[in-house]
Amino acid sequence: MTNDASPQTDRAVRVLLAAFRDDDVMTWLTTDVSARLFEFVVTESAAAGGLDVLDDTAVAVWFPSPAPDAGEPPPGLPDRLRAFLETTAARHPVDRPHSYLQFLGVHPAHQGRGTGSALLARGLARADAAGLPAYLEATSPQNRGLYERHGFAPFGAPIVLPDGPTIWPMWREPLAPPSNPANE
Repeated sequence: MTNDASPQTDRAVRVLLAAFRDDDVMTWLTTDVSARLFEFVVTESAAAGGLDVLDDTAVAVWFPSPAPDAGEPPPGLPDRLRAFLETTAARHPVDRPHSYLQFLGVHPAHQGRGTGSALLARGLARADAAGLPAYLEATSPQNRGLYERHGFAPFGAPIVLPDGPTIWPMWREPLAPPSNPANE
C-alpha cells in the first residue's frame, strides 16, 4: 500500500485482491494479481467520491464518465494491459454523461449472500437520483447475469481480448424516481 492510503482504500484494495484473484480477465492480464493493479483506481475513485466500501466484504469502484481525456496509456505497460485498456476505451461510450462501474468485488468468504447486489443497488440508486445511466464491462457470464438482474443490457457485441477471455459491455438507463404524491 502507498503511504497516503486511508484505512478505507486499504480495505478496498484487500477486498478487490481477494475477489479478483481467480478472475479470468485478471489472470489473463497478469500471473500476479497484486495490489498495484487496484491502488490507483481505488484512490482515484475515492477522490471522485465514487468509492463504496462495505466493511471488509465488498467494494464498488465508480467513476463519473465521460472523464477528462487521459490520452494514450503510458509507455512501458505490459502488452496485455495495453491491449485491454485500448480495447475497452474504444468501446466505452463518450457521447453521454453516465456512471461507470469499473469494479464490483465481493470477498470470496461473503459471495452468494446478496452483498454484491446490495452494494450495486446503492450505486445505481445514486445514479438514478442524478438521472444518469450506468455502464460497465462484465468479466464473466455469472457477473453478466447479476448485472442483467439489475437492469443492465448488452451494449454492442462482446469484446474478445486477443488470445484471451470475453468481456461484455453493458448499459443501464436510469430508472425514474418514484412519484411523490405530496409534491403533486
